[in-house]
Amino acid sequence: RKKCLLCNNLLMIVAASIMGCSKIAQSFEMILIGRFMCGISLCVPLHHQYVGEISPKKLRGFANSTSSFFWTLGKAVGQISGQRELLGSQSLWPILMASCGLPALVQLVTLPFFPESPPYLFMHKGDHEGCKKAIRQLWGEGHHQAEIDDIMKEKATMKNTKILSVLELMKEPAFRWQLYMIVILTATVQLCGINAV
Repeated sequence: RKKCLLCNNLLMIVAASIMGCSKIAQSFEMILIGRFMCGISLCVPLHHQYVGEISPKKLRGFANSTSSFFWTLGKAVGQISGQRELLGSQSLWPILMASCGLPALVQLVTLPFFPESPPYLFMHKGDHEGCKKAIRQLWGEGHHQAEIDDIMKEKATMKNTKILSVLELMKEPAFRWQLYMIVILTATVQLCGINAV
């Protein structure tokens, strides 16, 4: 999880650099390339997954909702910063375009000091000691056996569950209607007015 987030941050910094240099290069194509790179980044789902996995069970819902709050706050700050009086002027808009690299840079610098996700270490890597060490680093010293037991139960449940590839998921008739609903809801988010709000 952590390595994927770090690589994703590198992608965002490259995208921000490309967009920031578009005026100097006099190339609107660089803006399109940078926006495309931002679009294919996995920031939101990875962030939700990592934050959910490193949070104690009693704070997991709160931690996941704060990431949505900060995502919305980022959109609002972007809209405000884009005003002509701030960074939306003729001379400053490249800085506005490149500003998406700032949070990625902060996370790239700070994330190496955070441990890997305990469930990931336990379930995917089989590193029991690393899992315990990560839990102590994240949640402090104390008795965390209940959380480790939950991770063990989840691993046992996953062992009996078949993981489908994206292609297998699309071909599976039992999941077709759920897949249609997810695609429709995700596609129509852009038309619901949330950006205006």
